[in-house]
Amino acid sequence: MLPPARGLDQAVLARRAGTNQAYVSRVERGVVSPSVQTLTRLLNALGFRLGASLEPLPHGNVSVTELRRDYGGLSAAERVEQAMELSGYLTEVAASAAEQRAGDGSR
Repeated sequence: MLPPARGLDQAVLARRAGTNQAYVSRVERGVVSPSVQTLTRLLNALGFRLGASLEPLPHGNVSVTELRRDYGGLSAAERVEQAMELSGYLTEVAASAAEQRAGDGSR
């Protein structure tokens, strides 16, 4: 989704970004996802600069050894809390998978 058009109609935005109005419409409606290059051109035409940053995930993918080491440093109460959080998450995943299977007739 694009930011507010700042008074530009789709045709003007498309011309400034080097694309066509139909494509801009599809991007705005979420029908297509533009490439980073096209998104950059569209945003520049709207007066914005695209920025990105890398940030580690709170629980990124780590090795089993690292997980065991981290787990070993937890108190019993913290271990129970983590187990309960994991159980809740896995219950949601299983329910979602069951809903998907029911929706497409799979088992």
